[in-house]
Amino acid sequence: MDKQPALDADLVFTIVSRFDQLEGADAEVAVRLAAELAECPVGVRWSEDAEPTVWLEREGPARSTDELLLHRLHHVLRRSVPDVVPAALHMDDPALVEVLLSSGSQPEDRVRAARLLGLDDARELRVLAISAPADARQLLARALPDRVIRAATIGRVGALICQASEDTKTLSDHLDTVIVGEFPASPRAVPGPWIGIGSSVAVIEAPTSWSQAQRALRFASSTGFGRRAIAYERLRLLEVLADIPSARLREIDDVARIDQIASTPAGAVEVDTLEALCQFGTLRRTAAELHVHHSTVAARIQHVEQLMGWDLDDPMDRFLATFVLMLRRISLSTAELAGGQPPHVGHVADFSRRLSGDTAGASGHH
Repeated sequence: MDKQPALDADLVFTIVSRFDQLEGADAEVAVRLAAELAECPVGVRWSEDAEPTVWLEREGPARSTDELLLHRLHHVLRRSVPDVVPAALHMDDPALVEVLLSSGSQPEDRVRAARLLGLDDARELRVLAISAPADARQLLARALPDRVIRAATIGRVGALICQASEDTKTLSDHLDTVIVGEFPASPRAVPGPWIGIGSSVAVIEAPTSWSQAQRALRFASSTGFGRRAIAYERLRLLEVLADIPSARLREIDDVARIDQIASTPAGAVEVDTLEALCQFGTLRRTAAELHVHHSTVAARIQHVEQLMGWDLDDPMDRFLATFVLMLRRISLSTAELAGGQPPHVGHVADFSRRLSGDTAGASGHH
């Protein structure tokens, strides 16, 4: 038989007395105490019925008091079930998220980080890249109820990890609808977040999903119309456009010409209207969405057609207009993510007032 380690009576009394003092304490305090007494990280996973599973991330030999410590921790956690399971059981959650998403970390470290974050390492996860982490965390928590969600800010971008069962199309359409509903393009609205969605992958492949999400984020709309949530998988061959440097995009003739048109208040209204038309498909639908007469939309579009040499009734020219606006959006979104205000793009409130014709001079070509 294996020889059991000798029981440390002093440590037993310490564990019992310290945990006895925790009655009524929250889960975070209990986990910190357990890690202090065990002198190693402590993992916690919550089941759907709020039953905790606890373990020690001990690299050396087990201690005689480990079983007692885990038993007492389990008891305290069951009596302090958090409202959101699990909420923030670790002080260094952002560091754990970075370990999980780093391509330089070892697979076993990613699994360990996932466990410490309360994620189920046997299930796939998906990573979302978010333009405005402060605005988006609570919004996404409401949009994805009953999912395990972990988040951190990495650089200027928010990283959100979720374990959800939805397929990619359902998830991206749902999030787009939620964001548009929460942050509509109206004169009183504030700019909302835009999101890139990575593929659903195994825990050890989390860096791949994170990289995909960041690439998809460049395609999401930082302007008033266009999709606010873009899934990497749905980009397909368009994904290669993410390899084009932002400065090179701005040098493309058609993109530069659209930017030049948008450099004046009246031209900015026309370019915004063109983007809305490419989004909504018809003059009447676009006019209804912009709350203007369809003849106003037609006049704005006609002037852009004249300047660009397009006929938007021609399928090829309609495709070119959509493609040029996509390239421009990638450039604008990339600039905003880098921390600068994109050229010729203001806040949604200003954008909406221009669309409604409130800005002086905006109706100059009508």
